[in-house]
Parts: sequence; structure tokens; C-alpha cells
Amino acid sequence: MHVRVSTRRNKDGTAVRYLQLTHNEWDPTTKTSRPKVLHSFGREDQLDRDAIKRLVASLTRLLDPATALTGSQAPGAAGLAFTSSRPVGGTLVLDALWRRLGIDTVMTRLLTGRKRDPRTERVLFALVANRALAPGSKLAAAGWVNRRAHIDGLAETSDDACYRAMDWLLDIAPDLEREVFWQVATLLDHEVDLLFFDTTSTYFQTDEPDDPLARDVRGRPVPDQDPGDGDGNGDGDGDGDGEDTGGGVGFRTYGKSKDSRDDLPQVVIGMAVTRAGIPVRVWCWPGNTTDSALIRQAREDMRDWTLARVMWVADRGFSSTQNRRELRRGGGHYIIGEKLRSGSAEATAALSRQGRYSHVRDNLQVKEVKIAADERFVICFNPEQAERDAALREVMVGKLTALIADTDRLTVTKRAELRGRISTMPGLNRFLRVTPKGLLRVDRKKIAGEVNLDGKYLLRCSDPHLSAEDIALGYKQLLQVERGWRDMKTTLELRPVYHRLEERIRAHVILCWLALLLVRIVETTTGATWNRVREDLQDLHVGTFTGPAGTFRQRTELTTAQRDILAKLDINAPKKIIELGPATTL
Repeated sequence: MHVRVSTRRNKDGTAVRYLQLTHNEWDPTTKTSRPKVLHSFGREDQLDRDAIKRLVASLTRLLDPATALTGSQAPGAAGLAFTSSRPVGGTLVLDALWRRLGIDTVMTRLLTGRKRDPRTERVLFALVANRALAPGSKLAAAGWVNRRAHIDGLAETSDDACYRAMDWLLDIAPDLEREVFWQVATLLDHEVDLLFFDTTSTYFQTDEPDDPLARDVRGRPVPDQDPGDGDGNGDGDGDGDGEDTGGGVGFRTYGKSKDSRDDLPQVVIGMAVTRAGIPVRVWCWPGNTTDSALIRQAREDMRDWTLARVMWVADRGFSSTQNRRELRRGGGHYIIGEKLRSGSAEATAALSRQGRYSHVRDNLQVKEVKIAADERFVICFNPEQAERDAALREVMVGKLTALIADTDRLTVTKRAELRGRISTMPGLNRFLRVTPKGLLRVDRKKIAGEVNLDGKYLLRCSDPHLSAEDIALGYKQLLQVERGWRDMKTTLELRPVYHRLEERIRAHVILCWLALLLVRIVETTTGATWNRVREDLQDLHVGTFTGPAGTFRQRTELTTAQRDILAKLDINAPKKIIELGPATTL
């Protein structure tokens, strides 16, 4: 039984094809096989294809699955083989957002006229997707692309291609960062007048820091300069002006670690985030860079993008007078946290001011106090945090009380040893008092003072127009940056860094930033965490089938969760047959 095609020609010479379902029957008289028409489908151009699909589906149900797949093959011929299956959902979504932000367009434009592999843009996307889906070294990323991922336009790559792409990424970083920033502001309609800035550090498991190099004020190596430049002023910049431009320091060097690893070389990383949690810029500096240098470069870089108004939000680590002065240069403003327990003149004055708190949210109350003419100060009170502070203090005081019980009977030497041991416990040492005779007591006066600080923190702001409520809510969103660092170090595995060269380390940080950018867009749009979305998306696979007629790739059926994710992100569902290629003949 087969489908026969017959052709008729019209008077104007055009051909019309007709389809018939026929069956060969043996004619004993003529001793030949004659076709018998069982059904006429009519003209091919008027064929009811939906009816054909229903007929095929009905007939397929009569066969077992293996026979259904190979039933179209001639007897004895090689059948259809299922050769591989790879996840496609994660790369599909990330690639759609990558293109929506215009990152592919920017890279393709910058590639024009350069002697670069035209697939460089695809390789860089693969490295970004790898960080979001299965982070590893660049060597592992190449294997992931070749064997465990389906990326449109990139069937395979190599570790050398990955490294070459990273080198080029660093060259185009300024143009890319600018384009991404404005795409976030315009295409995604995110407000960029309020930027949250924070820094972190990442350490390296190496015994020695990098060799010192002369550097400019941005922390980048100065071409053709040595640390000892011979100009006699010892500044390392060779210009004879005596101004220290950060010269004579390695990129991976010792500094104050935010990971409590001061014993290892590190680099410092800064990030600017919108109020919605979208990271729009990332910086990288040598490991001993000061806060004032970080603030200066970040502010100048954002000013170069001709932003009309930027409000910088930073934590108490940037509250020094010099940092605040830098942030206000050029008409900028800031919201910066201040520790009430710091004992500063502003903190003491703020606590002494009377006034009522205004209710903002269930867990947030604010009170503005007048201290200085050019700055505004807002005390924030969190009742839930106050309860946690009180409970924690009760535990600490209980431990201290038990630890110093009956110590009056100890010798002076033994009490001194215990005093030294307690001094290494900041939580307990804060409430310890030593009498003039050397006796150990719980400091009740200190406890009473701490009660007045439970759940409170102080904010200082230079903008005269923001309300106290907006200042408090703006600072509270700084948690978005801290969450970004946490996700970058865990989900995206910023560390360990498998690179030694400074250029590769900088490129690695940019890749992590781009991955975090795409992840945050997914999270803010879908309302779900990336881990949950990734788990659902990676269940969508593409299978590869090969046979005598060629090779084709077909995706699995979409689940309800996958359809919901694609709908929220406004991404079209992929075609069922993703790729179709004819067999090659030798």
C-alpha cells in the first residue's frame, strides 16, 4: 500500500498533481501486479493535511513504538536512531534575553572588520550561559558546549576559542557596558536614577601575590612602565609629579578581605545595581585599593554616561568624609549607613534628639533628626530586629555569666588568662567589665545602653528633597547588592577563579556580571528564584535522531511550568523540530 502521485497538465501548460492511496493486486489472468485505487486525496495543493495527520496518528496507535519510528523504512534498511539528548530550556531563555538586550548586535558590530572568528559572539554567550547553568573552568565550559548543551549557532568550540573570546571581551568592555546600561534603562524600563554601590573581594589559593606593576588611577597597568620609574619621587608613575597613581602593586595582592582571608592575595570587585536588583556595571581593582579610589572611579564612570541625576546608596564601609565628598562632586547625592554603636559625634547627637517615629511598614519606622545644615540624618527602627537583638544579647550575657561565675576564687594569673580568652570573643567581650581589683563582672551599664540601640540604625543623606521614608526604603534595597554578591559567589561560582593573568581575571568577572544580569532579569520578571526556574527549564531537552534520510533534532513537549516561564518572559515557544539536515553522501 502506498501513495501514488499522478500529474495532469492544464491547457495553459501548468501541471496539477493528484494523490491517491493505492494497493497492488495480483492479476492471475495477465500474471502482473495492477494498482487498485483505495482512496483519492484529490489535488495536492488542496490537500486536507489535518485529516492526513489524524489518519497517520490513528494508524500509528496500532503499532508498537519501535515499529512506529522505523515503519517508514524499507525492510532490511537501517532504521531511525536516537543518538543524543541535551538540555535546551536554559540556553533558549538566556539566549532570548541576550538578544533582547542587544548584546549580540553590539558584539557583531564590533566584530565587523576584525580578524576574529565570526563565532566569537556565540562563544561568549556560551561562557555566560555556562556560568548560569553549570559553572566551571573554561576548559570544562568547552566540554559542556560540545557534549551537554544545545546552543543555537554553536555546535562545538574549544578551550582556545574560549580564551581568545575572553581576551576580545576585555577590549570591547567599555562599549558593551554602556550599551547594556541603556538597554536596561530604556528597553526594560528600569529606573537608573538610584544606584546601589558595594564592593566585595575574592581571594586566590596562591602562596605569592602578583609582581608589582605601575598602575594608573583606575588600577590598570600603565604600558611600558616599571614600578621603579626612576623619576626620583617614589610614586611609581614616572611623571615626576609625586602623585601616587596606585603604581607598584600587583593585581592579586594582599588587602582587607571581606571573606576573612587576609592571608591570601585577592582582588576587589565593585558593582552598581538598580533599585530592581539589576546589575548594570561592574569594576575590578587590585586587592589593596582604598575605598576612596573605588568611589572616585565608579562615580566618574557613571558621570561619563551623562546621567542627569544619580543617587548613590552604600553601606557604612563608605561613610568616611573623603568618600562622601567624592560622591557629592559633580552634583551627585548619597544615602549611606552609619553605625549607631560607632560612638561618632553624629551618632551620639542623633540618639540625643527627641521625636516620634513615623510608621512606614510593619517592620520599619523612621525619625528624621536635625544635626547638620548640609546633611540629613534619619534614624530607622525595625521592631522585629529589635526583638532579635534582645534575644541574641540575652544569649551572649548568659554565656558570659556562666563563664565568669566563681572567678573571684581564682588567682590573679588565672583570671588574667580567662580575661585574655574572653577578649578573643567580641560578642562576649562587649559586655565584660573588669573592676579596679581585677575582678570580672557583667557590665550592666553597657547592657542598658545597648537596649536603647536594639533594631536601630542611622542613615545620612545629602539630597534635600527626598522624604525620610524614601531615604529609609532606598537604603533597605541595598540588600539587592548583597544578594548579588551572594549569588555571584555561590550560584555563578565567581570563586574559585581558574585564571592567573590579570586580563583573564577581569574578563572572568565581566562574564559573571553578564550571567548575573540575565539571571536577575529572569527572577524579577517571573517572580521565582533562578534555581527553581533553571530546574524547570533544564527539563526541556532536544533529542537528536539520525537515519538514512538525514538528521533532525526535536524538542520534548513543554510542561505547564515551562510554558508559564516563557509566557512571563514573553519568549516564543521553540519549534518542535529545531533542526533538520539531509544525509551526507561520500
